[in-house]
Amino acid sequence: MDQAPPSLLLDARRLAKAFGGMTVVNEMSLQMGRGEILGIIGPNGAGKTTLFNLLAGAIPLDRGQIVLDGQDLSGKGPEARIGAGLARTFQIPRPFARMTVLENVMTAAQGQSGEGLFSALLAPARSAAQERANAARARDLLDFVSLSHLEDQPAAVLSGGQRKLLELARAMMAEPRLILLDEPAAGVNPALLDLIIDRISTVNAQGVAVLLIEHNMEMIARLCPRVIVMAAGKPLAEGRPEDVSRRADVIEVYLEGMPG
Repeated sequence: MDQAPPSLLLDARRLAKAFGGMTVVNEMSLQMGRGEILGIIGPNGAGKTTLFNLLAGAIPLDRGQIVLDGQDLSGKGPEARIGAGLARTFQIPRPFARMTVLENVMTAAQGQSGEGLFSALLAPARSAAQERANAARARDLLDFVSLSHLEDQPAAVLSGGQRKLLELARAMMAEPRLILLDEPAAGVNPALLDLIIDRISTVNAQGVAVLLIEHNMEMIARLCPRVIVMAAGKPLAEGRPEDVSRRADVIEVYLEGMPG
């Protein structure tokens, strides 16, 4: 791997995961600096989404270490990682379909005192004030992703692209240091793609680091100064998008992944 980025935020070393004897992530390491945006690309089956699941704590590591901002998260679950500042979105968005768009964003607020029975009973005024503050922040985020006009609608009415924007707002509600974005362009119509790219760029400009899996190379080229190419569960190449895309070994693994 290249030299560690300045002001290291994420340090993931020698991550490994196998399913049924098949190694899916194989001694994969990556490092990110604070406020960096980094792309992960590679053919289908390269292990990209499994890598995200390992980083987010959705599945346990077989081996390796994950350190975020100096805190070892290797054995911790998703809630602890969200609390430490690591949020994620999914390739297929997972909104609470019957809840309103506003309620979906509010679910990601951290440290809500009203969720505890004793806090709700003994300090109702504080809980109510916190609820109002969370609602105000959620509305600001819905305005940021251009979904304010739908805040009272059930999330089930949203289009695929709007659900991607909702997931971004919900991730930001957790006040993360790092967001993992799993194919934010997948299934998005061109009218919304520019908006999604712009919103991700703005989030990153606010100091939030972004780790991005994406097959849409236009999005990668517009957003990511640095990319890592994964193949067979490990890094194959690293550098600027325009440089790695010309490498013969990168072209070869993409061609191997194409149907015959």
